[in-house]
Amino acid sequence: MRFAMALLSDPGVLILDEPTTGMDVEGRRAFWQAIRADAGRGRTVLFATHYLEEADAYADRIVLMSHGRIVADGQAAQIKNLVSGRIVRATLPGADPVALAAVPGVKDVEVQGERVVIGTSDSDALARHLLTTTEARDLEISSQNLESVFLALTSDGAGASAASTVSTASIEGDQR
Repeated sequence: MRFAMALLSDPGVLILDEPTTGMDVEGRRAFWQAIRADAGRGRTVLFATHYLEEADAYADRIVLMSHGRIVADGQAAQIKNLVSGRIVRATLPGADPVALAAVPGVKDVEVQGERVVIGTSDSDALARHLLTTTEARDLEISSQNLESVFLALTSDGAGASAASTVSTASIEGDQR
């Protein structure tokens, strides 16, 4: 209701705070399609979100903030390029995080049950190690995502609080 009321005056800029909180998957998808179409008609949409995957998928420009300061500003690809390396995921029952952390190029290791998530600067060497010296299976290699970049840019030894994560993003309207 409030969203519809905000659109009645046909503003050139629409500012949204956590617009998809509490929406189900279908509702979020429909919302973002409507916002993208609206921006295509010339409106600029500025939104704040903790859902970095939404900012990555829908925003033309992203500003990552932590504890009130800007830690990155630009297009998603530019921000992801601030942190080098790849993420390797695999199923590895009984994974030894200390042994995995000792593999050359490994930056961080997270064990989630039988799954491991490993940040590395040399994904080829790590994949070779996992496939030839361990029982790893279901190996996936991907580039950094906004969440991993945010954590890398804000790690201060004490760890960044997820509650302090705010992404301000915008979808630029057609500038005709």
